[in-house]
Amino acid sequence: MNSEEFADLTALRRALHSRPETGFDVDGTAAELARRLRTAGLTVTEGVGGTGVVATLRRGDGEGAVGLRADMDALPIRECNELDYRSTAAGRFHGCGHDGHSTMLLGAARRLAQEGGFDGTVHFLFQPDEENGRGAQAMIDDGLFDRFPMDAVFGLHNLPGLPVGNFATDTGAMTAFEELFEIRIDGRGGHASAPERTVDPVVVAAETVLALQGIVSRSVSPREHAVVSVTELVTDGARNIIPSSVVIRGDCRGYSDAVSVTIERRMREIVSGIAAAHGATGQVSYARAFQPVVNTAAAVGSAAAAARRIPEAVVDDAYGRIGFSEDFAQFLHHRPGCFILMGNGMDGSHGASLHNPHYDFNDEALPFGVEYWVRLVRELLPA
Repeated sequence: MNSEEFADLTALRRALHSRPETGFDVDGTAAELARRLRTAGLTVTEGVGGTGVVATLRRGDGEGAVGLRADMDALPIRECNELDYRSTAAGRFHGCGHDGHSTMLLGAARRLAQEGGFDGTVHFLFQPDEENGRGAQAMIDDGLFDRFPMDAVFGLHNLPGLPVGNFATDTGAMTAFEELFEIRIDGRGGHASAPERTVDPVVVAAETVLALQGIVSRSVSPREHAVVSVTELVTDGARNIIPSSVVIRGDCRGYSDAVSVTIERRMREIVSGIAAAHGATGQVSYARAFQPVVNTAAAVGSAAAAARRIPEAVVDDAYGRIGFSEDFAQFLHHRPGCFILMGNGMDGSHGASLHNPHYDFNDEALPFGVEYWVRLVRELLPA
């Protein structure tokens, strides 16, 4: 990447960073990307799945077609960085690097439009609302794969703590499912001075929280991976009032449907049993928010081969599993493909965790991301 291209992409990335948009409300981001893509000569379709953008580029007469995806949305948190280009939107912040993801995919689309070097069709997918896990399905429901036929689909995400120039992926389940639960314990409230006249749901909730910790250690095989985290307790009580109800909310992670079934079954048994022992009642609401990303072997091979052709790149195609969840998984339920991680750096804001208010995407990673996408297209659709 020459210095002029790097400067242009860096300026775009920082502009997107300073004007973050969340969820499906990414109209400004989508419009800016669509404008630049049209200027580069691509055929652009806006409003896919609400605010998604699909840019199409064809070269030669090859019948092959691939989809490359970047996410556009930011997070609903306040940025704590003191940067010249820090967020100007109160309570919104690109704390996951989607500003960088969109910039790299745009850069690759522009490069491929200028240089070609492939035979077939590429669809560049710019997705809204990844963070809430709804954007991919919205684009699919809007006919993505019928309107823009593709043989496979690929995604990329930056990873703090991995050096710039490093790529990591794996075959099979790579990111976790995320499932959300809400447990409602109903007892009988009363005055805090007379607990014997109540059925205290706080006591029931406390026992339930402790018992939930035994699901992973005693109901899931050590060969599997699972997480059950209680993240919130809410009561209708007060300082001198024993509440009538307690709501327990939390988050579960794993990589297989069998683990999911076990967690839900044991949770319902625990809640029912402990509530009954105290004369209370318990109800469980349990739902999946994110599917696991499951990479296919052939796609991983192509992705790794493309990354290895980048000068100075380091590639690990047996990286193992990671605990976060990714909306890209929805695309992989319809087409084979690969999700790959790319290093964001080790130090300072570049090494800060994703979703941390001090995180920042590393502009030094931009050339590696652009080069990866370009080489992947030429790997999959050789001229």
